[in-house]
Amino acid sequence: MAVVRALVAPRLAAAASTFAPLPGLRPLLPRGPASSPRAAFHASAPRPGARVALVLSGCGVYDGTELHEASAVLVHLSRGGAEVQIFAPNIPQMHVIDHTKGQPAESETRNVLTESARIARGKITDLAQLSAANHDAAIFPGGFGAAKNLSTFAVDGKDCKVNKDVERVLKDFHKAGKPIGLCCIAPVLAAKVLHGVEVTVGHEQEEGGKWPYAGTAEAIKAMGAKHCVKGVTISFQQLGTAPHVDQKNKVVSTPAFMCETALHHIHDGIGAMVTKVLELAQK
Repeated sequence: MAVVRALVAPRLAAAASTFAPLPGLRPLLPRGPASSPRAAFHASAPRPGARVALVLSGCGVYDGTELHEASAVLVHLSRGGAEVQIFAPNIPQMHVIDHTKGQPAESETRNVLTESARIARGKITDLAQLSAANHDAAIFPGGFGAAKNLSTFAVDGKDCKVNKDVERVLKDFHKAGKPIGLCCIAPVLAAKVLHGVEVTVGHEQEEGGKWPYAGTAEAIKAMGAKHCVKGVTISFQQLGTAPHVDQKNKVVSTPAFMCETALHHIHDGIGAMVTKVLELAQK
């Protein structure tokens, strides 16, 4: 399967440099999980809009959340005037990937909630505490953490199991008629849990390497969902562009990094997904 092959593909950037603190800059103090759900909200606008739960799967594309996708979601939610509360399951990662080598770090273990707190700037809540009653929408960014930590899709494909809290959250939001947004590989979660849902992970052929994870579409179909071919970003000149909106189930999905393309296209496609989620949250 293309997805499984891609798990070890060395599509890696150079190791990041280590920076010393700037002179005169007060050091940031570490922060633990938020003491209350309200304190965990990231205020995005003077007048709060939709209350959105953002569900992360770690920190790092090959073993957790894709950081660019999470950041893009947060930027567009902020622009849309949403209040955001960030969640992650308090479970061990499937494994740890050395992102400079694309290989497992055999001696390391990490926790999904702890790692996700890096993206959340410390304002993180255990996914077990997420209640659909307290939010208007939920969004799941991609990254292989969705296929490794939130589910076993990376190993088991169509026969995967979904984390019990992830499954509960998806079913609860769906039952309440509240929208769900999904990026990149994350649509496989909805495909497994919400029978007959419509989602997209992009195109169904690799097309010379432009869509390296195209095989995921067949697994989605095998799980009883409908796969809809879509591009990465919205276009007024082309049909079949992102995002895909399943109006009946209020599920919005966009391919993001399932495609090899420029970062700004991925950012724009995620923005279109977020916009649709916020629109549905008002209905």
